[in-house]
Amino acid sequence: MIRIEYLEVRYGRKPPALSIERIEIGRGERVAVIGPSGAGKSTLLRTLKGYVRLSQGKAEVMGVNLATAPRRQRRRIHRRIALIYQQFHLARRLSVLQNVLCGRLGLTSRWRSLLGVFTKEDRRVAWSAICEVGLQDQVHQRADTLSGGEQQRVAVARALAQQPEIVLADEPVSSLDPAWAEDVLELIAEVQAHHHVTLLMSLHQPHLARRFAERIIGLRDGRVVFDGPPAGLTEDRLEEIYRGDEIRRLNGATRPRSGKSRSA
Repeated sequence: MIRIEYLEVRYGRKPPALSIERIEIGRGERVAVIGPSGAGKSTLLRTLKGYVRLSQGKAEVMGVNLATAPRRQRRRIHRRIALIYQQFHLARRLSVLQNVLCGRLGLTSRWRSLLGVFTKEDRRVAWSAICEVGLQDQVHQRADTLSGGEQQRVAVARALAQQPEIVLADEPVSSLDPAWAEDVLELIAEVQAHHHVTLLMSLHQPHLARRFAERIIGLRDGRVVFDGPPAGLTEDRLEEIYRGDEIRRLNGATRPRSGKSRSA
């Protein structure tokens, strides 16, 4: 599904933002990428989405090498990858339904996309996604009237409406309080399992990665320093990834609160 070999990404003359010898992620895997700020987590996800060009090496997604494939082929792959953002990226004045329908834009004809005209099938898929994230009662509510957790649920529904094979989630809970963070990650994990999509999510909180991922990749200075199951993410490994002081800060700042359900 995803294969990276000797990948390097540079911004100008700075040291490499990414320098990865090899990563392979299979179909249906649920993987968390962790690491301190500036480790290369977002760059990795944006590279796989096709937003960042490789300086060298290979990033193969669904059998297509993003470094050498023709533009049309890369565009086809782009449509099959959904991206969930940290800051939601919703059209704030549009309703929940209208925002979720935006996930269909790449799957409909060009003129329909330009005019915002959606088919019955588009609306059926969007409604199914809204029901899956539990926002039926808010379907006609403006996005900017929702809580942060509800807005991220809209973003998850929009990703679902795209009917992707790969979902990339770029620090999807960094803008949420601990209770909503666990709520949204539980939802994303349920969606991933139900649809058997490949999920790669960057997280800044190791305890959430341990709980919601089946595999964890640790980045430090753009390089892979850990790749294994959550049980293998020992304190020594965390020390290697984060370096002392930040581990203590993370452990102290990310203890989840209890008592808030997803329906809150």
